[in-house]
Amino acid sequence: MGNRVEEILKSCGVLLKGHFLLTSGKHSGEYLQCAKVFQYPHYTQELAGMIAKNYEKNRIHGVIGPAIGGIILAYAVANELGVQNLFAERENGVMTLRRGFNIEKGQRFLVVEDVITTGGSVKEVIDLVKSYGGEVVGVASLVDRSTEGRKFTEPLFSLYRKEIVTYSPENCPLCKEGIPVTKPGSRTFKN
Repeated sequence: MGNRVEEILKSCGVLLKGHFLLTSGKHSGEYLQCAKVFQYPHYTQELAGMIAKNYEKNRIHGVIGPAIGGIILAYAVANELGVQNLFAERENGVMTLRRGFNIEKGQRFLVVEDVITTGGSVKEVIDLVKSYGGEVVGVASLVDRSTEGRKFTEPLFSLYRKEIVTYSPENCPLCKEGIPVTKPGSRTFKN
């Protein structure tokens, strides 16, 4: 499975090289742009099937992912499992359910994200599910690139693990080389 996942990620150009400003405010010479996989439904469904296989024996009522990165993958995993799909999004900076979505007390959800870095968004979604009285059976991701302690305790299943070296802006060798920095993600960064 691991070789196939890496093959798909490489063929879609997910691993970018350059000089990147990350959401954390740190810099890096590599970035994983998982959205590039989601351009290809056949790859997305294949990867979602690999995740779903890990949870097919669990009694799951639904799959939920944080906007924006988790929406497509969560949908594809829910489709593979034949269960409800929701996504959480920020409203006034707080992760919430909108668009008439609801979680009933006792419903069991799998939280799905494209890339886990610190786990902050995932933790917010876990807390959201629990605030409705739901249960979280686990967390699944396409990529786990966490290097520091995650912010959640639920079991994590990831298809691919990649450590990316990061630098504080004042100690960044790429800055010292004068390489222009780009901001590739969808979230605003910390100051």
